[in-house]
Amino acid sequence: MEHGKLVWRGDYLLWVEAFVISNFAFLVLDIYMAHSVNAFRHWAEYIPLYFSIGAPLFLTAALLARYQGKALQWILMGHIVGWGALATGLSGVLFHLQSAFFLERTLKSLTYAAPFAAPLAYAGLGLLLILNRMIPSQSKEWAQWVLLLALGGFAGNFVLSLTDHAINGFFYATEWLPVISSAFAVGFLTIPFFTPVNRRYLVVCAFVVLSQAFVGVLGFAFHLAANLKGPSTDMLRTFIDGAPPFAPLLLPNLMVLALISLWALDAAGPERTEENT
Repeated sequence: MEHGKLVWRGDYLLWVEAFVISNFAFLVLDIYMAHSVNAFRHWAEYIPLYFSIGAPLFLTAALLARYQGKALQWILMGHIVGWGALATGLSGVLFHLQSAFFLERTLKSLTYAAPFAAPLAYAGLGLLLILNRMIPSQSKEWAQWVLLLALGGFAGNFVLSLTDHAINGFFYATEWLPVISSAFAVGFLTIPFFTPVNRRYLVVCAFVVLSQAFVGVLGFAFHLAANLKGPSTDMLRTFIDGAPPFAPLLLPNLMVLALISLWALDAAGPERTEENT
């Protein structure tokens, strides 16, 4: 039975579960830095921090249960974290909606406002967990849903890169790189939802998303260098208030999820060439 054992090769559920666990663990540091800007002024800002600390432990225990053949326990624990992450993400969006943009409705307030789309990362991770427990991972439908979530991430990165870099009017030409690369990723990954594709096209998509990792690492280096050159002697404060060093790493992170979906879509075999819905 699929839920009763762990097989590394071809076990797409395991790949996605590992992806989700690692993302929750990373979000601990990301949330801490983001909410340290105002020193966790509101008690609700601690919710995603504590959730990100507990979720990897809970999901690891769920995976162990799956390995031991306790499918029901794995399903229930995953739904608890999945729906909890979805609620946390949507609640975070509502809290961030109180930012200046929705009061002033100006482009300037948007670029300086609280990143109201950032909590959607929790919603995406929650949807992945729920998806893993509702749709068989060997089906084309599962692969398409994972691809859709990766596509949504690239679309979100396109918007966020555009607005974030508008703060300084794209002073450096390299600030256009994540905007352009995300646009390419969105364009290529949209096609499989509207027309049948073959393996050759999936390979091209794989190269497109692989290039996202290069852009993301390059962006991380640029943000890191900018912060190291900052005038402040307080390095922690510089990284909190300066260029977000981890933001560009969203691209290689999404690359991993997209590659999993492309691999699973290719493994669907002849079904891949049938009409897509």
